[in-house]
Amino acid sequence: MNTYKQILDSAKRTITLEQEAVANLNSLIDQNFAKAVLCIYNAKGRVIISGVGKSAIIAQKIVATLNSTGTPSVFMHAADAIHGDLGTIQKDDVVVCLSNSGNTAEIKVLIPLIKNQENTVIAMTSNKDSFLAKNADALILAYAEKEACPHNLAPTTSTTVQLVMGDALALALLDLRGFSKEDFAKYHPGGALGKKMYLRVNELITLHDKPEVSPETPIKQVIIEISQKRLGVTAVTEDGKIVGIITDGDIRRMLETNDVLSNLTAASVMSKQPKTIDVNAMATAALDVLEKNSITQLLAVDSTNNYAGVVHLHDLIKEGIL
Repeated sequence: MNTYKQILDSAKRTITLEQEAVANLNSLIDQNFAKAVLCIYNAKGRVIISGVGKSAIIAQKIVATLNSTGTPSVFMHAADAIHGDLGTIQKDDVVVCLSNSGNTAEIKVLIPLIKNQENTVIAMTSNKDSFLAKNADALILAYAEKEACPHNLAPTTSTTVQLVMGDALALALLDLRGFSKEDFAKYHPGGALGKKMYLRVNELITLHDKPEVSPETPIKQVIIEISQKRLGVTAVTEDGKIVGIITDGDIRRMLETNDVLSNLTAASVMSKQPKTIDVNAMATAALDVLEKNSITQLLAVDSTNNYAGVVHLHDLIKEGIL
């Protein structure tokens, strides 16, 4: 029991210390932060984000967030920079350096080299009196009084506040740029949001064979068609036009009310005037029709109103639309 208590107390202490440090960041959002944001916003080049140790890992995450929210960014490890990677920095780039202490050996070597190239330097540090802070053009103060580590050694609180300040930086830039969800989708075409913005019905219907029968098709063949195409439905067509739909539910109801099937055809079982959607419609529009009508399949038609295929609810789920 004492071991459990020790674990829980340690975890809660860590969360409390980091929570307090993050809460304190609001007091550090000032004109200096705004200046740093504007340096990036007005820059003609990219943002180069650099750091060493755990700060380098946080730098990589900030790069990913900036890139996905409209600010072109590149990660450059501070140690690698002074051993050949300094060429990553181009003429109009802004460099953001992350360092909790602001006094690491790599930073002290790197900053003069960047300044010699006349690039703007933004410091993100916990120490406003550090070498990094004093030699930067703008300062983002990511202050952490102490680490959550009981020995005040392992980077914990300090990296958490860097991460939060990085998000604040990225989203301040997002707001300035008027970056919309449509813009976000352009950078995430494979994600759920991107698919919601771009995926169309014609891309979904190609996932399956097209179930189709005529009004005169015997009911046995209708059942085989539905079973083979594995969509739980078939369209009933004449000259390419949809005249009805038969679902596996229609088949079950037919079996409950008919003992003799030999004289039944698709026309005697089908539902007329089924819901349809244009092949060029968005997948989200198909989902709306399915949900509003409490159905799981929807027939698609082309520009000439000919039958084109089936949209199934399961396809929308697989694509992350639902």
